[in-house]
Amino acid sequence: MAKKARQRISYVLELPNASPGGHRLGVNGLAVDRDNAILYSGGRDGVICAWDLNPDLISSSNGYSSVVDNPTPRANGRAKQATRFRAQTQAHTHWINDIALAQQHSAVVSASSDLLVKVWRPHGNDAAEPATIGQHADYVKCVAAPHQAMSWVASGGLDRKIYLWDLAGGGKTLEIDVSGEEITEKGSVYALSVNPSILASGGPESIVRLWDPKTGKRITKFVGHTDNVRAILVNESGDMVITASSDQTVKVWSVTAGRCMHTLTMHNDSVWSLFSDDPELGTFYSSDRSGLVVKTDVRGTMGEMDNGLSVAIAQENEGVSKVVACGDAIWTATSRSSINRWQNVDTSVDVQLPESYKQHRASIVTTRSRESSILSIMPNSGVNGTAKREIPARSILRISNTASFPPAINKDGDDSSVSISRKGSDIILPDQVVAAIEPVHHLPEETIEGQFGLVKHRLLNDRRRVLTLDTAGDVLLWDLVKCQPIKSFGKRHLEDIEPEVNTLEAVAPWCSIDTSSGNLTVVLEPFNCFDAEMYADELTLEEPVEFRDDQRINLGKWVLRYLFANLVDEEIRRDEAYRQKLNETAEKRMAAGRPKPSMAISIPSSAVWGQLESTSTTPRPNGFHYPPMTPGMAIGSATPGPPMPSMLEGMTTPLSPLDKRSSHVSRPSVEKEDYFADAIHSPDLPGQVAKPAHTPGSEPRPSEDKPLKPPNENGKDKEKDKDKEKDKEKEKEKEKEKEKDKDKEKENGKTTGTHFGKKFRMNMSFGGKKLGRSASSAAAEKPAVVDERAEEESESSSNHEKEFEDNFYGVIQKIHSDYEKQLLDSPDTLIESRICPSLPNDTPVLKLPPGTKVIIQEETSGGSAELYRGTVETVGADADIIERRGPRWLGEVVLLNQIPPKEPVKVSFVLHPWRDTLPSITVVDGNNRLNANRMLRVKKILAYVAERIETPPADGDGTGDEGGDEEGKALTKALKPEEYLELYCNDQLLPMTMSLATLRAHVWKGGNDIVLHYKGNGRKEIPFPPPEAAEQAAGPETNGGLVTSLVAAST
Repeated sequence: MAKKARQRISYVLELPNASPGGHRLGVNGLAVDRDNAILYSGGRDGVICAWDLNPDLISSSNGYSSVVDNPTPRANGRAKQATRFRAQTQAHTHWINDIALAQQHSAVVSASSDLLVKVWRPHGNDAAEPATIGQHADYVKCVAAPHQAMSWVASGGLDRKIYLWDLAGGGKTLEIDVSGEEITEKGSVYALSVNPSILASGGPESIVRLWDPKTGKRITKFVGHTDNVRAILVNESGDMVITASSDQTVKVWSVTAGRCMHTLTMHNDSVWSLFSDDPELGTFYSSDRSGLVVKTDVRGTMGEMDNGLSVAIAQENEGVSKVVACGDAIWTATSRSSINRWQNVDTSVDVQLPESYKQHRASIVTTRSRESSILSIMPNSGVNGTAKREIPARSILRISNTASFPPAINKDGDDSSVSISRKGSDIILPDQVVAAIEPVHHLPEETIEGQFGLVKHRLLNDRRRVLTLDTAGDVLLWDLVKCQPIKSFGKRHLEDIEPEVNTLEAVAPWCSIDTSSGNLTVVLEPFNCFDAEMYADELTLEEPVEFRDDQRINLGKWVLRYLFANLVDEEIRRDEAYRQKLNETAEKRMAAGRPKPSMAISIPSSAVWGQLESTSTTPRPNGFHYPPMTPGMAIGSATPGPPMPSMLEGMTTPLSPLDKRSSHVSRPSVEKEDYFADAIHSPDLPGQVAKPAHTPGSEPRPSEDKPLKPPNENGKDKEKDKDKEKDKEKEKEKEKEKEKDKDKEKENGKTTGTHFGKKFRMNMSFGGKKLGRSASSAAAEKPAVVDERAEEESESSSNHEKEFEDNFYGVIQKIHSDYEKQLLDSPDTLIESRICPSLPNDTPVLKLPPGTKVIIQEETSGGSAELYRGTVETVGADADIIERRGPRWLGEVVLLNQIPPKEPVKVSFVLHPWRDTLPSITVVDGNNRLNANRMLRVKKILAYVAERIETPPADGDGTGDEGGDEEGKALTKALKPEEYLELYCNDQLLPMTMSLATLRAHVWKGGNDIVLHYKGNGRKEIPFPPPEAAEQAAGPETNGGLVTSLVAAST
């Protein structure tokens, strides 16, 4: 089975006082539904908004209002509000780059940097959630829809592909590769336009390509632009294409002639957007990076576009990424979260123009379209019969460098010869000046206000808190674990607040922060999200939880446990239902084989009770049988190597498989070589073997099948056991001889010598190793009888275990497989639950906001693709989706409390006494270089120092001096090492709770071994040991194995 791409988990924190109705970041896409009077907008926050428009705006009698500042009712100097918020949806997790309307304006199609193409049907029953209809391998930059009756759309992106998608969810219907001819990377698609017969695309290659949308074959290409092609329009008949480019030009191409017919130069900056609601593109709108919005009318010019009219409508403060128009209104989108509506300008034949331009235009315009002829009946009347005002001469732009009008402006500023020449390449004569552009409108008629989104962040040293700055200038402090804001600092500089709230800590990176969508998004990657820990005594919890000394909390596991808390509850419920069915079969089998009940009551033997107690090692989902305390996080636990012995392993990872757990519980772990684990379990004797821990409340049993015996019979039992062992050894020797005889008979031809037989015998030898028994013990228990069918079944079952799905459901499959295996092995035993999430003493309870968004993404070559999106509240209801799309490692963490194994980061250091005021801990070979886990605290190092430098009592009881002060001795003896010892680095006293990682990052500030000095504070006198005792203390077998706690690294 092919391995899936790496998946990651993200969660989005809710902004305070969040309410629907407006974008939080800039707007990139606009579309108008004329039939229903709705404006749609797509923003960089991933949101699509729908706005109800005033029907009068899009249904005026002549399609346009009077030219300049029609005296409409105003409030506070601004136009009366005509737009109301209708609805919105969080369609994407990244920028929306473009939107388009399709299927009679009933579908809103969006293209996003999250690689997805989605369709939202705001008028249908499923309006709440957009559906994914396609996916690219990189950012999707544009989307275009043909005629409203068509059922497909086209999208293009940075993956150099154009896809046609079925709006009904049928997936990809056509793929077009547009890789650059000379430079492949320049084939990215930034602009797209389509009608039923032709598809046009453009991008950084500066070439416009035409394609057949039915076959995907290239029709032709247009070469002429010198920079990125940013916008394209195709007329309804498919014989004319208009393109806008970053080279500051708008070009008109003839598909029939296959060449550029006109180059329009009314802009003096990169042209970003084009729009036209005229099927034949007689009028169109354009906008550029400087914020200028231009309307161009070339109707009636008989193909001579130099004689057309270009008018500067408005000037925005930022570059206009999108412009749309309908009726009396023009809407512009910029990098701000608000949308401005401007009053449209009438450019028909009866428009009021400056006298000189009117005479020039009358001399060249000999005919007009049918619509213009009808409108010319009322040359001096506006929409409601009001007189139209004249277009200012400074608002008329020179449409191209070859246009004959307007001429240059004279120095005397005579209005009869007004001209605007904006191209920097034009030659300006000494008696000519370049006039500044004066747009028709200086203020928008209405502003659709947006909201404030996050634009900047600073992750603090503890990596649990983050400072953010929004578009309003407000600074907010967040808690990434509790998923909520902590404090607002108002309108201040982020850099000024950071030193006030930062702490002196060094925590391993466990998450990344993203504010590109205006929200605070926390991203968890499987390779590092379990690297960071914090000490439990640093927590501030609403409900008190009993922790052991120096217990640490894994931040990644803690957050995931409660992001998916409802999912865990749902999986436990499903697991109970699944086990109930299996246990019903077992109960029926047990009832069928059970004898008739007798009248007498028999009391079970102690062995039976012991067997019942053994089930306490199996953790339950509710934690009833789970040990209340996890093992200590002393120095020993700071260096994970092999798992900790016996039951302690079950405590730290309570959801390891049952068969492994029982094997550890049933025998002492003698092959463990973890230094810190040995230190925990052998504090008294250097060579002591760690004993298997047992569940509190239950006593360890000497044998699984023998009842406990009184202490006075132990001596007799030992003698009997010795005799039995001798008898068993004799029986084993006899069995070995029998086996040899059987092997000889098989070699003489009594067995078939097929390839299968050889393979079978080989498998048998490996099977013995898996069981962990020697050949003699196996023979003693049961003769080696070959059962080929059983061997085939076991082999097939072992192969089947490797075929679990590589997703969240694969963990559930493994659990179910274990249930079935247990049912086959022990059909008369009820099945216990294998689901065991972490408990509150490992991951304290968090009450996360229910609206916190939870996202599962998959890594692709161009970014990350969304697989699932829900909330903390809905993850339980979406269990089926998460099971199929969620990563397997997530299931292991939240259901089995197992995190991926990883070697811990260690820090090397050297310990010296301060100016030789205390005994040295240098070993015999002179090597005092140590290393330990980066989270080890200063007080643990001092505890190690105390163990190494203090002289043990002469008589072992500390009562040798009868005349001493017993109270003083008791007081001195009760002091902890951190109470009478101090640790210094670079002459700086170190706090007892400082970790080695923090010490290296903020105090030592170097890459070599940290040099530490320890000294006493005078509260306890530590004498220098005599030379013989010093030599003995320097040996490797001293202090009950604590030498292994801090590993003496080789130089």
